[in-house]
Amino acid sequence: MNAVFFKLLPKSVRVKLEGRHIFQRAIGNTGWLLADNVIRIGIGFLVTVWMARYLGPGQYGLLSFALAFVALFSSMSTLGLDTLIVRNIVQTPSAKDEMLGTAFVLKLAGGLVTSALAIGTIYYLAPSDSLKRWLVAITAAGVVFQAVDTIDYWFQSQIQSKYTVYAKNSAFLMVAAVKLALILLRAPLIAFAWAGLAEIVLASAGLVIAYTVTGSKLTAWNATITTSRKLLRDSWPLILSGIVGMIYLRIDQVMLGEMVNSEEVGIYSVAVRIAEASYFIPMAVASSVFPAVVEAKKISEALFYERLQKLYNFMAFIGYAIAVPVSLFSSRLITIIFGGDYARSAPMLVVLIWAGLFVNLGVARSSFLIPMNWTKVHFMTVLLGSLINVVLNVMLIPLYGGMGAAIASIAAYWLAAHGSCFLYKPLRKTGFMLTKAIIYPIFW
Repeated sequence: MNAVFFKLLPKSVRVKLEGRHIFQRAIGNTGWLLADNVIRIGIGFLVTVWMARYLGPGQYGLLSFALAFVALFSSMSTLGLDTLIVRNIVQTPSAKDEMLGTAFVLKLAGGLVTSALAIGTIYYLAPSDSLKRWLVAITAAGVVFQAVDTIDYWFQSQIQSKYTVYAKNSAFLMVAAVKLALILLRAPLIAFAWAGLAEIVLASAGLVIAYTVTGSKLTAWNATITTSRKLLRDSWPLILSGIVGMIYLRIDQVMLGEMVNSEEVGIYSVAVRIAEASYFIPMAVASSVFPAVVEAKKISEALFYERLQKLYNFMAFIGYAIAVPVSLFSSRLITIIFGGDYARSAPMLVVLIWAGLFVNLGVARSSFLIPMNWTKVHFMTVLLGSLINVVLNVMLIPLYGGMGAAIASIAAYWLAAHGSCFLYKPLRKTGFMLTKAIIYPIFW
């Protein structure tokens, strides 16, 4: 484990971790990911606040709409390959270059198709709104460069996410400074979209540098049709899961923009931004622990489920630790940070912050479904949550605006992550494990 993060742990924990190298590496890796996101959340949040205050609910809502709109399509570009590639490299290290090369080609093709679909669709839906079309087009261009994120799969499989942190944080900090300059210079809205694209391009370049500096060679990558077919055969349920998953994560903002107005999107997006600020924690924990869970499954079923229950417990604990204080101080939080123009975001934030509990458990449950190769089951649960979200949005947005969208979101998150487990017999054991975590989350 990295010595920096090891020294930060209590002495009693360090003693228990002596000799347990997998856990040490997992916790060290989680430390790097948390450090990355703490920097991003801290600085990014300040930049977002200044942007929201400068742009106002209307223009900030328009930018949020463009980001949400592209996100609906961008899930297709990943092709559900992230956890599959990590799993395959862990299981068969010798296949590294073939896996990474094939994943890159597939993601590049997916990014090009996704970008074209997003741009074509917005031109059809908003033929007379040139600003909205440009915002979507610029944002969609960034999806193509995300194919380089394939390099991150290698670092994840080796539990060495610190290199990804170096690459992406460097880009993030540079562009954050640019965004502050744009605010001071009173730049137009579209300039912030270009800055977002620049961050993705710079981060991609940083990943390439990190990969080569650590001794690996991009020229060693090779893509094969056989591997492509195998990956797509395993990942197509995850592709569909990603699409419907992004629908129930972002359709609320798109529907608000279409059914109400950009100002309501801006008000709602502030609540979403704060609620989602904590999502990096379960992502960091899950990505770091995932290789250990895969290893546990090869050792014994008992160890596999033991580690899963500990993961569920920890994820629930994180959910409560965040939701309770934010709920108590939501109104003051919104008013002090974003100003009176966004005061209506406070009740929406209270609802959305509790949805994070089920987001955490859903992320943790993926660490069970992927090793079991139950990707179709994952798709069905996410599809169910997505359908409920769309239906409830149609019913509630006309009546309650952003609050209706928030209620629809928490219902969808619960159903997809927890409620759906009791609708499918093989998942009932997982459902009871998640229930135990919700009722009695013990920090492992």
